[in-house]
Amino acid sequence: MSRIIKNGKKLSRRTVLRGLGIGIALPWLESMGPMNTWADSLNQVGSQQVSPNRMAFLYVPNGKNMEDWTPETEGANYELKDILNPLDKVKDKTLVLSGLTADKARANGDGGGDHARALAAFLTGTQPHKTDGTDIRVGISVDQAAALHIGNQTRLPSLEIGIDRGSMAGNCDSGYSCVYSSTMSWRSATQPLAKEINPKLVFERLFSTLPSAQKAERDASRKSILDFVQQDSSDLTKQLGRNDVRKLDEYFSAIRDIEQRIERTEMLAPINTPDYIIPKYPKGIPSDYQEHLRIMADLIVLAFQADVTRIVTFVMANEGSNKPYPFIGVSEGHHDLSHHRNDEEMKAKIRQINIFHTQQLAYLLEKLDATPEGGGSLLDHAMVVYGSGNADGNRHSHHDLPILLAGGGCGTIKSGRHIRYPDETPLNNLWLSILSRMDINLVQLGDSTGCLSKLS
Repeated sequence: MSRIIKNGKKLSRRTVLRGLGIGIALPWLESMGPMNTWADSLNQVGSQQVSPNRMAFLYVPNGKNMEDWTPETEGANYELKDILNPLDKVKDKTLVLSGLTADKARANGDGGGDHARALAAFLTGTQPHKTDGTDIRVGISVDQAAALHIGNQTRLPSLEIGIDRGSMAGNCDSGYSCVYSSTMSWRSATQPLAKEINPKLVFERLFSTLPSAQKAERDASRKSILDFVQQDSSDLTKQLGRNDVRKLDEYFSAIRDIEQRIERTEMLAPINTPDYIIPKYPKGIPSDYQEHLRIMADLIVLAFQADVTRIVTFVMANEGSNKPYPFIGVSEGHHDLSHHRNDEEMKAKIRQINIFHTQQLAYLLEKLDATPEGGGSLLDHAMVVYGSGNADGNRHSHHDLPILLAGGGCGTIKSGRHIRYPDETPLNNLWLSILSRMDINLVQLGDSTGCLSKLS
C-alpha cells in the first residue's frame, strides 16, 4: 500500500491495514472527516460520516438480590443501591429499567426448568420447547434479527462470546437441553449460535484471515499481528496529523496489550484444583475468572472501535451456574446461594457476587466511554444491555427483571434515570425499541407488544 490517502481525499472509514493473513480495521480518525451522530444525520448536508450505532447484550445468571438493586425513586435523582454502586462513574450514561417481564421464561404449563427458559427466552421472547433431545426450538433472538438487516455492513455480522463452555446436547435443567441454559443467541428457531469462550480465538476472528495451518505457523514465529502490518501502518502514519498518530498509537497499544495477556495465559501452568472449585479449561483460556471477563470486555471495545461488528452477545456465566467466587470470599456455589430462603448470611454472599458482576460491567462501560469517536465516545454510540432472565433467584421469578441499558444510542437515548414501567411489560418491547434505533423497524419480535416509551 503505497498511498492510503490519495489526492488530498479523506481517509476511508473502510481502510484496512493488511499483512500475512491479517486485516486490521482502523478506528475513527480525524483524517476520515467530521463524524455526526445518527440523530444529526437526519439533517445532514454534504459528505460527513455518520457514527454507527452498536448493540451489546450481557447476561448474568441466577437473578439478583433485588432489594439491593432496585432504586427507591424514579427519574434522574435516584440513588444507586449497593449492587449498582460500581456504576457511579457512568451513572449519567445508564438507565435502570424496572417492571420488565420475560413471560416465556415462566413454566406456562411446562413445569420445572426456570434456568434453561430464562436464558433461552431472554433475547427471543419465545417459549422454548421442553426437550433434552435434538428437537430444540425457541425463536430468533434480537441480535440475530439485527444481524439479518445490518450484518452485511461489517466484517462479522455478529459476535457471540462467553466464559463457560456450553453443550449442544444433554439434560441440564428439569428435562431441558443443555443448549438452552448455555446459549443466548439464536439465528432461527432451531439454530442456536454457540459462543466462543477462548479469547485467542475471538482475537483471531477479529483480525485474522489465515487458515488454521498458517495461523499455527505464524503463532510459532511469536510475532505480534502488528508486525505483519508494519509497512502499511508506517505508510499511513506518514500521512496523518499529530492527533491521528496519537489515536493510532493508543489503538495499537490496546491490541498489543490484549495479545500479551493472551500469551501470558497460554504460558502459565493450569491451576491444579478440584473440578468443583474451578472448571478445567483448555489451554489458552484464563483460569482467573475476572481476567477472562476483562479480556473479553477489551475485545468488545476493539470490535466496536474498529467497526468489525456492531452486534455482540456476552454470556458472563451460564444460567444456573454454580460457580464459586473464592477470590471475593465466597466459596459456596452461586446457584446454591441464590436459593437463600431469606437467610441473611447467604443473601450477603449473593450481594457480593452481584456486586462483582457489576464491577465487570463498569469496567466495560468505562473503557467504552474513554474511547473517543467523533464528538463523543464509543459508549455514546452504543446501547449496552445488562441483565438476567431471572429476577429473584430464590423464587425463580421472571417479572420486574434486573435490566440496565447503558449508552447514548447515537443521541437517541436520554440516560441517567431510573424508569419504572407497568407490571408485566414485555422485555421484548425493549428489544423492539433498540432495533428501531438501529434503523430496523419490526412489527413484532417474540411476545413484544410495541416499543417502550420514555427512553428518549
